[in-house]
Amino acid sequence: MLNITVQKSAVLKQKPADEGKLGFGKLFTDHMFLMDYTAGEGWHDARIVPYAPLPLDPATTVFHYAQEIFEGMKAYRTAEGKVQLFRPECNAARFNDSADRLGMPPIPTEDFVQAVKALVDVERDWVPHSDGASLYIRPFCIATDVGLGVHAAKNYLFVIICSPSGAYYAEGLDPVRIYVEDEYIRAAPGLTGFCKCGGNYAASIKAGEKAEELGFSQVLWLDGVEKKYVEEVGSMNIMFKIDGKIYTAACTGTVLPGVTRRSIIELLRDWGYEVIEGLLAIADVMKAADEGKLEEVFGTGTAAVISPVKELDWEGKAAMIGGGKIGPLTQKLYDTLTGIQWGRLPDTKGWVVPVE
Repeated sequence: MLNITVQKSAVLKQKPADEGKLGFGKLFTDHMFLMDYTAGEGWHDARIVPYAPLPLDPATTVFHYAQEIFEGMKAYRTAEGKVQLFRPECNAARFNDSADRLGMPPIPTEDFVQAVKALVDVERDWVPHSDGASLYIRPFCIATDVGLGVHAAKNYLFVIICSPSGAYYAEGLDPVRIYVEDEYIRAAPGLTGFCKCGGNYAASIKAGEKAEELGFSQVLWLDGVEKKYVEEVGSMNIMFKIDGKIYTAACTGTVLPGVTRRSIIELLRDWGYEVIEGLLAIADVMKAADEGKLEEVFGTGTAAVISPVKELDWEGKAAMIGGGKIGPLTQKLYDTLTGIQWGRLPDTKGWVVPVE
């Protein structure tokens, strides 16, 4: 158990009057969680303090060698006014997998979850009340050694900040057009594709801008070796319903093991669907579309939960999906998962963690 000290801000920010205009990641709460790591001493000085800039030397190693990782999760307010988290232990486990790959110290799962709950408790008035809105939580860790030299740092800072965020689909689920990227790659075996580290996302920006210029919402990434197997869409996992079966890329090092992905696979199998985690060639996806067997396609992730896809474009050919409408399974998954997260449906899986 962490011994967390709390220093309340003397002046609190004004809460947003219109939660319908929150957007995403634009507004931040009054406080943040900080904890330091020193080699030989371990993690220490867990504290909640007023939200403020971090003073860092220009030679701090995170700026030069990118030893940094992060997570993304949410706190939800139920109709009864209770505040709850969704599978935070999964985020903690993934955080530590990322830390291991980047040579950074892990944080015990119970300490990670305790820190998140403690900050959310202090900021519970910031958890939105409107339907679909939530408190986005961003834990991250950076190397804080000062000096230039490529090696694992001896000092780190763990930070958690929170941002009230509006409903992702303020006007309802809207299927999107996706461009299949076959020039740039997102990840390759042995690299950091399974981690949540900034470098993965920075490397994706150019392809994303290219897709937007062509009129698409996002990029479908192919594997980094043969450039033929589907992996992720944007920063989300992706699933394909082909002839009654669900296909998705396996988490074998190049694909992020999404918490939403994991939860949806559990639901699908509970409902009797066969879920195949493995290699799926983009050529086979397009062939299935030609044969009328590509029934539904959707991305999965924390921010959107489910993002339905209505069109895939690859090598100048378009595959239209479901007549441009949301498929029934996609809708059912979205309704079920968000129902559990916001407390509208019973949690029979033990996924919900209340913030007392």
